[in-house]
Amino acid sequence: QVQLVESGGGLVQAGGSLRLSCAASGRTLSRHAMGWFRQAPGKEREFVARISWSGGSTDYADSVKGRFTISRDNAKNTVYLQMNGLKPEDTAVYYCAARPTYSGSYPWNYWGQGTQVTVSS
Repeated sequence: QVQLVESGGGLVQAGGSLRLSCAASGRTLSRHAMGWFRQAPGKEREFVARISWSGGSTDYADSVKGRFTISRDNAKNTVYLQMNGLKPEDTAVYYCAARPTYSGSYPWNYWGQGTQVTVSS
């Protein structure tokens, strides 16, 4: 069984930065792709970013390109989301997730409990 625990959320002013962390325990996820998703109040959960197990491939939603950076440290079983230039519309609960493949339609089968990010204007 895998547990994913997010941390690093909080309240920040527009234009500010936050770094989210997602620590995995229970088994190594060094061969899993990792992703970040978010869900704002009244909206569906949406994709934010993903990273391959090696870290060599990344992908971002258009809404965060150039502002957010996903990275991972497999030795620490941790994935990060550096968020710069935050906007009020980035306010959401952020979730990390894992799946065995970077590409394709394989479901994200491991999820964390989420961490709240609130950006004030």
